[in-house]
Amino acid sequence: MRVDFDTDVGAVRSSNQDSCDCGLFSPGSAWAIVCDGMGGANGGNVASAIAVETIREQILAGFNENLSKPNIKNLMVNAISRANEAVHKASLEQPELRGMGTTVVLLIATKGTLHTAHVGDSRAYLRHQGELSQITMDHSYVQDLVNFGQITKEEARVHPRRNIITRVLGVHPQVECDYDSYDFSPGDTALACTDGLTGYMEDGLLDEYLEHYGQNGSALAKKLIQFAVEKGGSDNITVAVVRNG
Repeated sequence: MRVDFDTDVGAVRSSNQDSCDCGLFSPGSAWAIVCDGMGGANGGNVASAIAVETIREQILAGFNENLSKPNIKNLMVNAISRANEAVHKASLEQPELRGMGTTVVLLIATKGTLHTAHVGDSRAYLRHQGELSQITMDHSYVQDLVNFGQITKEEARVHPRRNIITRVLGVHPQVECDYDSYDFSPGDTALACTDGLTGYMEDGLLDEYLEHYGQNGSALAKKLIQFAVEKGGSDNITVAVVRNG
């Protein structure tokens, strides 16, 4: 198992409100966390950093390779719940941080399974046996419109209200996250990213990048970020890559 990530402020923003970390529990088990913060000049930076730190502490303390799938799900959901509490508490204690929040994508890969948990519109993708799938569904206004058949996925990418997200970590005392699990075979690649990338890149092009650079996660992350910056880089861009093998 190999994990890599990269992040960039982009071409427009003055600060990077994304936070990311990843690592290995063991040679055969990996984790990655991607967060996209929001909430004023400093709030987004703080929210995403608190979330990453809290989730990392929880999963490093709680994971072992003998955990059942239901127990891994519980570990991930509880870690995100703890992060929500930590961000919300900090926002109440500091008036200048009131209302801050963050998206989150959490990946754990172990024993041939990729586990995902997420809140917001940061995404996870899986290239399994040569086929690419988006494996998270955005918690966003435009995704709701797509689900109801009112706009297409292509229209959602340029919709004027595409930045409105409907579920955020840290804004309320509790948050609900979505969890799922997938087969993760040798040679497969999982990717977590913020909307600074997906706002510019369609699935077909992402698949091409994974085909060409997927065996080198560090190069893949850098190439994807370079693409987004060259297309305008209107937001911070973060990419984490988990490679099985």
